[in-house]
Amino acid sequence: MSAQPDKIHDRNISQIKGASANKTPDSISIKPRHVHFDVRDELATLWHGGDVFKTAFFNALSLQFPRGERQFIDSVRQYRDRVTDPKLQENIRGFIGQEGLHSKEHQSYNDALSQRGYDIEGMDKRFSAHMDYVYSKRKHLRLAGTCAAEHYTAVLAHGLLNNPDWLEGASPRMQALWRWHAIEEIEHKSVAFDVYESEIGIYKLRLIVFFVVTYNFFKFTFLNTCSMLKTEGKLWSPGTWLKGLNYLWGKPGVIRKCLPQLLTYFRRDFHPWQLDERQTLQRWSQQLENSGYGN
Repeated sequence: MSAQPDKIHDRNISQIKGASANKTPDSISIKPRHVHFDVRDELATLWHGGDVFKTAFFNALSLQFPRGERQFIDSVRQYRDRVTDPKLQENIRGFIGQEGLHSKEHQSYNDALSQRGYDIEGMDKRFSAHMDYVYSKRKHLRLAGTCAAEHYTAVLAHGLLNNPDWLEGASPRMQALWRWHAIEEIEHKSVAFDVYESEIGIYKLRLIVFFVVTYNFFKFTFLNTCSMLKTEGKLWSPGTWLKGLNYLWGKPGVIRKCLPQLLTYFRRDFHPWQLDERQTLQRWSQQLENSGYGN
């Protein structure tokens, strides 16, 4: 399926700037889909088409979600009482609901990974130590970190929905799980950012924290990927790493294709909805519903 390019609509964002703290388009409904994906059978295998690197890469991402998304919820919730915009308040409720279900669903996902003998406890312990450090920081830093991390998840979600070959070879159920998550990440992609701009709005702080989040995102994704490759006996396999680097930087080029959009975060006038993804959401939400997982 070929994806239609999304449009940048700076003019629309600038027109409503200052009129409301909420910048999510009115046509976007941020509501959690109460779904469950029983992927235990898939996670007992190299579910991404038998490819050990692709499977480990996506599993490595999932391992960060339960604790990470609970932190996202908490960082936004700390500012909730200060938000007076009724639409933003409504979107905060939707954001909390969606992220709560993401955390729960990926916890079940991660628990099932132990079937392959992965050191889930060790990887969780390593990431939990990092998250404990994050929780020790002041709330404005945590909210800035949430904005940066939400930008990463939104960019990855955009890539996942607009490049079907990223999941080529995965089972229909695994594809549905990752696309469900991607759809909701895009729907609420500006909620934390709108709270930050409304209540803090410090450009330099936003950038500094983005660099910290970038370092930790790649660090833990790399470490978790290596841990699983070690269990699979492929950590020192040149062929595995060459195929993996091609997947990330060559063709299809997951990271390569994400870079231009990731870098938009450095713009002083950046806003997540400058990339208008309403058509993408409509198309994939309908496909998810048709698959039986959209209710």
